Amino acid sequence: MAKKHQIVLGTWGSVRSSFRSLVALLITGLIITAVYLTQDSGRVLEGRTNELLSKCNLFSGKWVFDNQTYPLYKEQQCTFMSDQLACEKFGRNDLSYQKWRWQPHQCNLPRGQWVSMVCLVDSWIPPKLKSMHSNGSLITFKATEFNASIEFYWAPLLVESNSDDPVNHRLPDRIVRVRAIEKHARHWTDADILVFDSYLWWRRPRMKVLWGSFESPENAIYKEVEMLRVYEMALRTWSDWLEVHVNRTKTRLFFVSMSPTHERGENWGGGENCYKETGPVVEEGYWGSDSDPKMMRVVETVLDELKTRGVNVQMLNITQLSEYRKEGHPSIYRKQWEPLTEEQIAKPSTYADCIHWCLPGVPDVWNELLSAFIVHDQ
Repeated sequence: MAKKHQIVLGTWGSVRSSFRSLVALLITGLIITAVYLTQDSGRVLEGRTNELLSKCNLFSGKWVFDNQTYPLYKEQQCTFMSDQLACEKFGRNDLSYQKWRWQPHQCNLPRGQWVSMVCLVDSWIPPKLKSMHSNGSLITFKATEFNASIEFYWAPLLVESNSDDPVNHRLPDRIVRVRAIEKHARHWTDADILVFDSYLWWRRPRMKVLWGSFESPENAIYKEVEMLRVYEMALRTWSDWLEVHVNRTKTRLFFVSMSPTHERGENWGGGENCYKETGPVVEEGYWGSDSDPKMMRVVETVLDELKTRGVNVQMLNITQLSEYRKEGHPSIYRKQWEPLTEEQIAKPSTYADCIHWCLPGVPDVWNELLSAFIVHDQ
């Protein structure tokens, strides 16, 4: 049997036709596992990419409208598209949000996260050579010809929490077991590439920490702790697991920075939120008030400490480039899981989704950047 390679990413991943195969396991929070096999043409791209990455910062640049090469795929072509992200299907007629290319400063980026990665792969794998299976928290896309899979594992806080159920996870009190990660992490041990991301589910001033187990609440100890401190505790549990369990000669590691939201129009001088927005923010260096730099500094500190212990985790800083894309969210163009109220119908901005991203769209560019790093380090 051919050797199986794996990459684990966060909520996204990508494949371009210049690669023979890119496979990933995504863990919401994020983590993805994927397989990456190059063609001879990939070796040519590798040399070019090494040269480019040595000269420029891929995460500093501007968005350029490009209706010649984007979108990278059509929404209708993706067999496994999520209704939460299918903006065109749910009535969005202005498709310009699909046609923006990220152009780093002083770079000439080579052309060529979970639904995004699957859609990019799905568009060029014949129907009989691919499949999708769901088993609790784990969703697996398989490309049988390449002995490869892209898997999505629901673990929004990385460590164990009362939000771990992939369906029933919207609870008034968020409780985390900051020292418990093995239930999730056992799914990550055999990956060739791991990509982590955990941010949006932490956005509250304080969180309840559990010492003990959810199965024995009578013996458990609960304490409310300031969110940033809990976030740091969880990341240190994660980093300790990486140090002990990751094969440093096999597994490459990435951490994706926070995905920005656009829920406050006053930040960019617009309306109430992303509703009715049609283009990117033009102010260079724009940074929304919902993106917390203190959380990024916690991640950077933990990654720096890991490096001193011989574990190298590459930061993929997608926050700044995504901050500009206020028009890239589903807004009202997505499946509504509950009937709209009369008040919501009268004022659509009250139910606009300014957190998730339309596909095709911004996450595809994240995956292009990830691909560049993967090729660069081959």
